[in-house]
Order: sequence, then structure tokens, then C-alpha cells
Amino acid sequence: MTAYEMIMVAAGLAMDAAAVSLAAAAAGYAKDKRAIFRLSFHFGLFQFMMPVAGWFSGVYFVQYISRYNHWVAFGLLGFVGARMIWSGVNPVEEDQKSDPSRGMTLVMLSVATSIDALAVGLSLAMIGVNIWYPSVMIGMITAMFSLAAIALGKRVGALAGHRMEIIGGIILLGIGIKILLSH
Repeated sequence: MTAYEMIMVAAGLAMDAAAVSLAAAAAGYAKDKRAIFRLSFHFGLFQFMMPVAGWFSGVYFVQYISRYNHWVAFGLLGFVGARMIWSGVNPVEEDQKSDPSRGMTLVMLSVATSIDALAVGLSLAMIGVNIWYPSVMIGMITAMFSLAAIALGKRVGALAGHRMEIIGGIILLGIGIKILLSH
């Protein structure tokens, strides 16, 4: 696999994380440097780890997870998206638990947006590609795309205000539906 092909794969894998980063920032959750770091770091880290896990898992695991991985991603994204929509519709009831840049919500989003990277790792194992260089590239590109999406999301969020939380939740649901339908 050439470096150009690997960059294109990494960019494709980074798109879901970038969309979630944009939605989170537009909804006002990436207010400070710590939240920005958490989002971009976790998305990059999980995009790095999943191909490695897939590569080491081998062919048996792909048969096991391929039956339901799209349902897991859909469920996680749908859950977080629904919480964002609820919080946008009912801003009085908003609390820290709905913050997608913290806690288990961040972990769920990181897993949901990186499940495809697990399959890429399995594919790379099948064609005999060493996993470390591609995984580092995937993680770094995802982190950079997430940072860029956060910057864009902050600008969009400043223009649209609290409605962006609803739009962000709809985007997450849309990504989940796309993953579900693509399988």
C-alpha cells in the first residue's frame, strides 16, 4: 500500500470523527483548550488503537464482529445524538452529563467513530501490511481533522447559537444511520 493510498484511507476514516467534532464544537462543548484537546486526542487515539486491535485480532474476529459492528456504532451514535437533541430542545435541563467532550460519552463517541478502523486493521493484516505506520498516520490525521472541525464548529456555533446542539444531534444520528445502511 502506497503512502498516498494510506493517506486517503486515513482521511476517509477521519471523517466521522471530524463530523462529531464539528457538531460538538458548534453546540458549544469545545469551549476551552482542555475540551478541544480531549476531543481531538481521544478521536486520534481510538483511530490509532482500532486498526492495531483489528490487525492483532485476525480473521476469526472479523467474522464475529462484522455481524453487529454497525449496530454497535449506530446505537452509540444514536444514544449520544438523542441526548444532544434532548438537551437542545430542553436547555433548562442541560447538565454536564450531556457534554460529548467528557467521560463515557466521549469514550462511546470515540469507539463509535473508530469501528471502521478495526476493519481496516483486519484488512491490512490480510494483505500483510505492517500495522504501526498506517495506525500512527490514521491517528494523527484524525486528530488534525478533528482540530480543524472544532475550529469550524466554533464559528458556526457562534452564528447559530443553541440550535446547533439539535443540529449536532441530528448529524450524529445521520452518521449512525449511514453506518447502519452501509452494511
